[in-house]
Order: sequence, then structure tokens, then C-alpha cells
Amino acid sequence: MTVAIAGGHGKIALRLTRRLSERGERVLALIRNPDHADDVRAQGGQPVICDLEIAAASEVAEVVAGSDAVVFAAGAGPGSGAERKLTMDRDGATKLLDAARTADVARYLMISAVGAENPPAGDEGFSVYLRAKAEADDAVRASGLEWTIVRPGGLTDDPGRGRVRIDSAPFRGRIPRDDVAAVLDALLLRRDAGQRILYVNGGNDPIEQALDNQLH
Repeated sequence: MTVAIAGGHGKIALRLTRRLSERGERVLALIRNPDHADDVRAQGGQPVICDLEIAAASEVAEVVAGSDAVVFAAGAGPGSGAERKLTMDRDGATKLLDAARTADVARYLMISAVGAENPPAGDEGFSVYLRAKAEADDAVRASGLEWTIVRPGGLTDDPGRGRVRIDSAPFRGRIPRDDVAAVLDALLLRRDAGQRILYVNGGNDPIEQALDNQLH
């Protein structure tokens, strides 16, 4: 399997890269900064310099061509202004979507956020972020691809527990980035999660059991 990850130097992306590469999958990690290439290689990924905010969709399509799935793990980050949340969290996600369709990549996994189902009004940074996520999610849902949207709650750098709660209805909570990466890893191995929005937080069920309970 070849998986292209946009935002390949992000905390979840690097964890997912390690998981995929450890079982022999090929990972193309799309990064903006060449200085981050060694971090990607250290996790077993292949760094590809591709700035989603600058590159044309056709250029991104050339990068992801031949992949079995793309994962949108990019983001403007908490210190960014409202404009970058739109150009990255919304427009970057839809550009990757256009690229995937052009390159005939069938699967699209989106890392979204709890709250995107009902984003608040206002120009405060987090409100803009949730609206950007909501608009990107809407585009993914209308894409015709085999998509899965994962909406975790508050992210932590605690060690993963391998135990989660997964639901199709919104709920709040916290979850280690390790466990978000593990859920994405498990989803990439399954073909029964298309056209699903999954809310994910820390819980008591092993990941595969939590997915089985929700998807079947």
C-alpha cells in the first residue's frame, strides 16, 4: 500500500508514518520545509517537498499519483491567523481532494475536529478554524471518493493506550495523538469505513473492537 500524507511533518502524521512503515507500507510525506525531511525519514517515510498553499492541484496530483489513499493531516496550527486557517485547513484540504480525483486515488481520510459539525459564528481563531474544517468536510462528503472523516477531541502527547471510544454522534473528550494515528492506521487496513464520520476520543475499547462496534 502507498499512502500520501499531507502535512507530513505534523505530530499525528509522523506517528502514522512510523506505524505504516513498520509494517512495510510506502509513505509519501508531503512537507513544506526541506529541513523537516530527516524527521520524516527517521520514521520510515519518503519526504516530498510540496506546499499545498502554493502548488497547483495538478502538481499535487503528480505527487500523489499511484497512491492507494491520501490522508489530510495538515493544518495552519494554533498560532496562525484566520486567513491561514482558510488557506490551509479549508483550501489545502480541497486542493488535495481535487488532486486525488485527478490522480484516481480512491480513498481520502480527513483529520477534522469535534465541533466541525456545528461551527460557531465569529472571527475568533478557533471559530474560523472549525468553519474551515466544516467547509472542507462538506467538500469531502460531496466528492464521490471513498472518504472517512475522523473528528478527535482535545489532542494530547500522552502515550497511547490503544483504547478509544468511537461514535457517529458528536461527543467531547481527549485523546493521545498516538491513538489517533492508530485509528487512522486501522482504518487504512479496512474497506468498510467509507462515507463515515467518526468521532474519536479516549475510551475503554480496543481500537479494532471500537471500529467493529461502530461500522457493523
